[in-house]
This record gives sequence, C-alpha cells and structure tokens, in this order.
Amino acid sequence: MNYLIYLHTAVVIAFSVRILLRDDLLPTARLAWFIVLVILPGFGSVIYFLFGEADLGKKGKSKARKMQEKIRTIGGRHLGDAEALPTLIHKDYQPLFRYAASMNGFQPVPGNTARLMADPDDTLRHMIADIDAATDHVHALYYIWLEDHTGTALAEALIRAAKRGVTCRAMTDGLGSRGLVGSALWTAMEEAGVQLAVAFPLHRPFHTLLTSRIDLRNHRKITVIDGRVTYCGSRNSADPEFRPKRRYGPWVDIMVRFEGPIVAQNQLLFASDWVAATGDDVESFPLIAEPRPGGFPAQVFADGPTERKGGTPQLFSLALATARESVTISTPYFVPDATLVEALCAAAHRGTRVTLIFPRRNDSLIVAAASRSYYRRLLEAGCALHEFTGGLLHAKTLTVDEEITMIGSSNLDMRSFDLNYENNILLQDSALTERVHERQRDYIAGSHQIDLFEVLQWPYYKRIWQNVIATIGPVL
Repeated sequence: MNYLIYLHTAVVIAFSVRILLRDDLLPTARLAWFIVLVILPGFGSVIYFLFGEADLGKKGKSKARKMQEKIRTIGGRHLGDAEALPTLIHKDYQPLFRYAASMNGFQPVPGNTARLMADPDDTLRHMIADIDAATDHVHALYYIWLEDHTGTALAEALIRAAKRGVTCRAMTDGLGSRGLVGSALWTAMEEAGVQLAVAFPLHRPFHTLLTSRIDLRNHRKITVIDGRVTYCGSRNSADPEFRPKRRYGPWVDIMVRFEGPIVAQNQLLFASDWVAATGDDVESFPLIAEPRPGGFPAQVFADGPTERKGGTPQLFSLALATARESVTISTPYFVPDATLVEALCAAAHRGTRVTLIFPRRNDSLIVAAASRSYYRRLLEAGCALHEFTGGLLHAKTLTVDEEITMIGSSNLDMRSFDLNYENNILLQDSALTERVHERQRDYIAGSHQIDLFEVLQWPYYKRIWQNVIATIGPVL
C-alpha cells in the first residue's frame, strides 16, 4: 500500500513540475490542473497525459511552419496588401483588422459580395446548384459530415461533378465524421473519382496519444467552387435535426455565400489543410477570384493549435474595445478566458451595448454550467443576456456597430481557442452587417432574456455546481 502512495506522489510531483515548467499556461490554467491532479488521485494524471497539452510535436510544428511559409509565398496578391488597409477600413476598426492579419498573414482584400442564406434549405439549394454548375473544381471540408439528407445530397453533387471531369476534393475530420469515413457513401465518392482526405484520422489512436492529443480536431467548414464562390458559416454537412443529438435540435446555423477575392483566401486555407493531410502539391489549387464592382473589404481569420496562442479571445476583445456603440455575439459554447470576460465587462461599463445570445438548452451540461457561472458578473456590468429557446443555437456571429461582421466556425470556448482548427471571415460592410444583425434580432425574439433578479434566485447548489465547473474551465 505504501508503494502505491509513493508512486502516486511521484507521479503527481512529476506532472506538477511539468505544469510549472510550461510558459504557455496562464496561472488560472495551472491552478485548474493542480486541482484536477489533487482531487482525482491517479485519474487526474491520466487526464493530464491525455488532454493536458495541445501539442502536435516538433515534427508537426515544423510541418505547419513550412506550410504557412509556402502559403505566404504562393498567395501573392491574394493575401492582400497591408499598406492598403487604411484606404479600405474605417480608422476606428483598423486595429481589429491588423490584429487579424497578424495571425496568418491574410490582409483585407476589396471587391467582395455576399448573400446571407435564408435557411438550411436555401443553403443546400444554392450549394448544390453551384456544384452542379462547376466546370473546374469543387473543394469541401466539414468537421461533421453525416449520411443524412444534407450530407448525402452534398456527396451526390460531388459524385456528379467528378463524373463529368470536375476535380473534386472532399475532406472531413476523423472524429467528427467517423461514421462517414469508410461508409458506403464514402466509398461511392471515391469510386466516382472524388479525391478524399481525413484530418486527424483515428486509425492510429495509440500513436496519437503518445505524440499529441486525440481531441485536436479540424472544426472548419469550407466550400470553394471553381475558385469563384465560397461558403462560410457555422453549418456542418448535416440536417438541422442533427441525428446524433436529435433531442437538442433543431441546430440553428448561419451561412453566407461569398464571391470575390475572399474566395482565394479561403482556397488557400483549404489547401493548407488538404496538403497537411495528403502531402499533395499546394500549387495545384487555382487562385483566380477577382474583385467585384462595389464590393466590400474582407479577410480570412483562421486559428488553430499551430497558430499563436490566444488569438481568438484577443480578437474578440479588440472588437469590443474598438466598438463605438454596440456589439452583438451569438455562440453555442461560452467558456471564456479572463481576457474575454474582462473585455466584455469593460465594454459594457463604458456604455457599449453588449448583447450575448446563447442556447437555452445546451448539448453539453458541463459547458452550460460553466457559461452560467459568468452571468451575474456580466449582468452587473450591463451586458444583455438572452437564451435562445427554439433549438440549439449553433450560429457563431459577431457584429460591431452595424458595420463589422465576423462569421465562421469559432466558438467562445477553450476548445476553439486552443485545440480546434477554425475558419472565419471578418468584413466591413453595413448592408451585410445589417442583414446579419437582423438575424441576430430574430434569435433574440426567440429567446428568454436573463436578468440579474433571476440569477440571484438560483439555488445555492446550482451556483456551487456552476462555479466548481468554471474553476476547471481552463482545462475543459
């Protein structure tokens, strides 16, 4: 028995030293891991071994750096011109776009147009029509790709395109789409000539556990058609009913169809993921999108474990700091870091209208508890909180002053901040921002507004549970 105690003590000390040696951890994250190690004897060490470090290893990091350098080399004018930023972006928001560009080198490019999709059927109808009209290539990447109506319709459109000679590349995540990979539908795509790839496949789980983390995932949702059209938003290749978690549905998403130079930037992002998974030549991806008359400036903002740590919460914090009048955010998963919480409160305290929209019923009880632990502080600062009741609000949206919009795959939780590869488009356009903001108002109309009185009436056991979960929030 004494030997077991000595062994446990040695393991806890070893992991504690490792945690203390990590310069990339904030004090709150270190404390959270110490708590896990102490309150879960033995098991806590296993949890840290499996999930403690978002690290792709030296080989993975080197590969990512080389890919980023290659993307910057071949991207050329499609990456945008930093010197043109003052002529494209209002001076109040230039710091926001500069910061976004500092992450992956994508600068604002002018001449883009966009159409906000009305609903899931409208999205699928336009996407299938674009694929059926494709003459050169179709590239599709989704974290979750199901064999339901939506997923099958997209796959069948790719099959039709491949059979008529269009180069089709389809990519998905090994965990998010584990049911599709190897299925009859997957095989049918391959037999039709669709080129297939899997990000972070699960066929070598023990190797993954020893060299990285099994929950490092590609959470992106990208479709590029003929290098002239791209779709960006929160929707996976799945029906709104979302069969794996049907009782939380419908999933309420948002998608935008873009044309213009922003398509080339999304193409480069897709290419970086494809080449990382397959080793193909990145120069085989056409970059042909040209500015459209009267279009607006936009840029891709991508994040992931091989990018600078803290990029997404810092970007949102800067958006809050640059806002003149209002900021509205919708997200299904809200487990913020200290940077973002302080920015939300600071913006509200100085008079900015800060509106947050979350789902009333979350598919993760842990995330829901952590989210609600912040309600009292946010409400006391003056933020408006709404919980959507019409399903699981999955739309990830940010609007600032009815001028700036960011839309894409990033949630406001630690998974999106540190573990997932994400894609977003940041833009300045009052017309599109007003349409997105109108959609946000629709979400609010279907929500229950949370006030401070309601939060103060929550029973003690509920508040204790929420705060316990929030304490280990940095490791969720």
